[in-house]
Amino acid sequence: MSQTSNRPVDWEALVTKNENRLYRAALAILGNPQEAEDAVQDAFLRYLEKAPDNLEHPGAWLMRVLVNGCRSRLRLAWRRVGPLPETLPAPGPEEREELEELFALPPEDRAVIHLHYYEGYATGEIAQMLGCRPGTVRSRLSRAREKLRKLLEM
Repeated sequence: MSQTSNRPVDWEALVTKNENRLYRAALAILGNPQEAEDAVQDAFLRYLEKAPDNLEHPGAWLMRVLVNGCRSRLRLAWRRVGPLPETLPAPGPEEREELEELFALPPEDRAVIHLHYYEGYATGEIAQMLGCRPGTVRSRLSRAREKLRKLLEM
């Protein structure tokens, strides 16, 4: 039996438009492809269940839900970050080394780096997503850049 949502949204277009960027963000935060896929699916499920009616920017709402879900997953006791997976699209050895250095950062630093540099969010928007102050985001960005610089110089 097929169920249809009562939401006036083109579900396929919404998923197609947002799935890749949500997956990249989840992978950057969690560091595990399977957990990232689960987090993205959970975000879409939450959209179906709990998104407000007449949502102006569903992509931003999904990203916020995804980031919060990733933070919850990081708090789970059984979760462990493993080595960089072989399935990431990093063809060159230099790129692979840079990605490994990025995954060496703590999850909070990976999250702000990804959201700022790869997704293009401003520090105020990231602060809202992460539930902290913009100054905290700027501090994390600064510290993360410094850590990456030191790691890449080694």
